[in-house]
Amino acid sequence: MDNAINNIIYANSNNLMLEVVNKLNNLMQNTSDNIIISRIKDIINIMNIIINNTEQIRKDIEKLNNNMNEKFNNLETRIINNKINNNIQKNNDNIQINFSIQTYIDGSRYEGCIQNGKREGKGIFYYNNGNIYEGDWKNNIKEGKGIYYCNNGDRYEGDWKNDIKEGKGIYYYNNGNRYEGDWKNDIKEGKGIFYCNNGNRYEGDFKNNNKEGKGIIYYNNGDREMGNYLNGEKIGKHVTLHAN
Repeated sequence: MDNAINNIIYANSNNLMLEVVNKLNNLMQNTSDNIIISRIKDIINIMNIIINNTEQIRKDIEKLNNNMNEKFNNLETRIINNKINNNIQKNNDNIQINFSIQTYIDGSRYEGCIQNGKREGKGIFYYNNGNIYEGDWKNNIKEGKGIYYCNNGDRYEGDWKNDIKEGKGIYYYNNGNRYEGDWKNDIKEGKGIFYCNNGNRYEGDFKNNNKEGKGIIYYNNGDREMGNYLNGEKIGKHVTLHAN
């Protein structure tokens, strides 16, 4: 839009100067004063030079404008970047995250990230009973992804919220059994799969750490049993599909 307006302005300027040149030529033809004629010729020559170089002048001015706009944009970008960097630096100054090893009076120990004196980020907590938690922390509690190693050989890997198991996770029992599925309020609840160490497995609903709802048992011989459960016990009619 700006270039179009500039082109109109330069075109009108050219037309105006041509009109002036024509009038000067008429004036020169109607006077007999040599001095005035000489001065008019000089003016006409100057104006012809301007007219002949108007396009180049326009390009030079346009180039100058572009350079000025580019420099202004670069300056504006630097100002914005400086403001962003200053804000980031201020935020970083307010948040102090350090790696630390802390021991507690009960014999437990924490190794990991500390923010403003609290466990925050990645870290390992060694409990005085031999249990170990390795994973994410927020405001001194387990939050995010983590692994909990029990002193009896059991292990949980999965989601944590508010210091308890919540979300998706896998629990490995020391006898070879395994549960994969939903957790709520630190217990198995929702959809899940329980793998028995004898090769059988249950897929279905869980509630309060037990099979509850609809589920299927896959036996190690290939048979399948479908039905409902309550408090871990079979209820109602079950259908068994034999492999053979």
